[in-house]
Amino acid sequence: MNIVFANESDYEYIRAHDFHISESLILTKIKENEIYILRNQDESNVGWMRFGYFWDNIPFMNMIWVDEQFRGKGTGGKIVLFWEEQMKQKGFKMAMTSTQADEGAQHFYRKLGYKDAGCLLLDTQPLEILLTKKLSERTG
Repeated sequence: MNIVFANESDYEYIRAHDFHISESLILTKIKENEIYILRNQDESNVGWMRFGYFWDNIPFMNMIWVDEQFRGKGTGGKIVLFWEEQMKQKGFKMAMTSTQADEGAQHFYRKLGYKDAGCLLLDTQPLEILLTKKLSERTG
């Protein structure tokens, strides 16, 4: 599995699969290197991870998606750890994400070392759990 920054040729793939972002923002996120693409050995896309910055200074994982047939094989964890390492190299000390309380992803994030940090309650959605993780200092 290869992890690469999305490029403009990935626009249609992202647009067709990521329904949680405005189409008008996809190219901006691609140009800012804020979307990673997961590619299989045959170079086919099998998922993506999109992030931004909470308060403009804490890396915030907005969305991670791995195609069904590649789940449960460490693929999601691999991209999260890759992203965390990239953020550490940029000097960030913490990373954040969130998930709805009715989604199983909270267990995935906790297994990767994320800790509950609060919640957000919106009118029409289940409780949104905010999670943070301290990014350890680089060694070696």
